[in-house]
Amino acid sequence: MIAKCRVMFRSQKVIFLCSLIVCMLFFITIFAPWLAPNDPTAVDLAHKLQSPSFDYPLGTDHLGRCTLSRILFGARVSLGFATLIFISSLSIGLIIGLIAGFKGGWVDQLLMRVADGLMAVPNLLLVLGLVGIWGAGLKQVILALIFVQWVYYARIIRGVVLSLKEQNYITAAKISGSSQWTIMKKHIIPNVLPPLAVMGTLEMGWAIMDLSSMSFLGLGVQPPTPEWGAMIHEGKSYIRTNPALMLYPGLMIMLVVVTFNLLGEALSEHYGITRR
Repeated sequence: MIAKCRVMFRSQKVIFLCSLIVCMLFFITIFAPWLAPNDPTAVDLAHKLQSPSFDYPLGTDHLGRCTLSRILFGARVSLGFATLIFISSLSIGLIIGLIAGFKGGWVDQLLMRVADGLMAVPNLLLVLGLVGIWGAGLKQVILALIFVQWVYYARIIRGVVLSLKEQNYITAAKISGSSQWTIMKKHIIPNVLPPLAVMGTLEMGWAIMDLSSMSFLGLGVQPPTPEWGAMIHEGKSYIRTNPALMLYPGLMIMLVVVTFNLLGEALSEHYGITRR
């Protein structure tokens, strides 16, 4: 009992700290135009590759653009579109998982065979294939990532729904004459929210990693739009002379991914949920 209380207390501290960092990141995302000291796309070759100064707190890149401003505006792209991918994937996965788990039968078999087929191919390879077919660009990468990631939500939600269907209170609700929608709204959906909270925090980190990876490969965000993965791609030519061009966006990606993963771990401990 004491050990369990210690785990709960530790997880609550981690949840609080990680939630604070996430709130700060989204604050930066929203207020980047007011926080950035310079125009993130303004080229000034006379001040290229400068060291940190009062005008340029993190220095400038190879085109004389303010690195700090690009980091701040890059958060809007990385976090903003990762959130879009997360919400879209979650919505699709929630609907399909609920239908598959609650209906069962041939509907469940059909949907899960489609999901199994998508899961059989490595995520990055499938995304690269789809982007190769649809063409490079941010919109194509976002659609490809949504197409890939909904599967995991659907599988987890289906499993939760299947276990809930066997509970006595679900049987009692059916006997009392409650409609399927009422049962789903009052008894099913509230019980799938905790696993979704855990999965959501973990998948946010992966969404940012995948989005940055596509931009690093030149398939996602296109110049001059600031994005962390694209900034690493642009800075790799100066890794020996000015490694900070890769270091700063890399540290931001690491901070976000580690924060969301720690938050997911803490939530899984708090709710007693096993990660996939």
